[in-house]
Amino acid sequence: MTAPATTTTTPTALITGASRGLGAAIARELAPTHGLLLGARTADSLAGVLAQLPGARPWPVELTDYDALARAAAPIGRLDVLVHNAGVAELGHIAESSVQQWRNTLEANLIAVAELTRLLLPALRAAKGHVVLINSGAGLRANAGWGVYAASKFGLRAFADALRLEEPDLRVTSVHPGRIDTDMQRDIVEGEGREYRPGEFLTPETVARAVRTAVETPRDAHPTEIVLRPIAR
Repeated sequence: MTAPATTTTTPTALITGASRGLGAAIARELAPTHGLLLGARTADSLAGVLAQLPGARPWPVELTDYDALARAAAPIGRLDVLVHNAGVAELGHIAESSVQQWRNTLEANLIAVAELTRLLLPALRAAKGHVVLINSGAGLRANAGWGVYAASKFGLRAFADALRLEEPDLRVTSVHPGRIDTDMQRDIVEGEGREYRPGEFLTPETVARAVRTAVETPRDAHPTEIVLRPIAR
């Protein structure tokens, strides 16, 4: 007797901030096993990574434009993996901080993450999906000059912890990498007034591999937190 035919559906992953750096590295790691939706502010900024991953689809939207975000999320009926990678880093001491800096940072790093997750909960529930939040070492410990950024990342960790409890059918992973060799890191080091040495930092590929490992962890385990630090050289 011939066995009945079975059909398999390729899981789908949505990655925000996927145009370059860590987001693009995560896209390359997940591409062999997932259909990809690659998020960025504009379609043009995704041209480079889409050329590397021709099967991926662009998902351009400004994450803090909540009407546009709702329209972009509406067609997604099922989502296996949501990787929140997009964010901003405006550093400086609290004494010199501004209300606008606090608003910009919390809006991008926390509020937009919460709203996109909320919009996509039906799609994630349908797949019993996995939410991966790219946090930071600053989400575990705040240092001088990083107060605004750290506050947003501490909030992001609290959001992940609450989501994990409220949505028991989902897996929720907070990834806390140390500083990563990216264009954003170059801007930060320039602002610190010191020489940029790439060997001091994690590579995007290393952090992306950790994300892939979390996603591929068998379903009898829940990878709740991953902490990565660069090895001093």
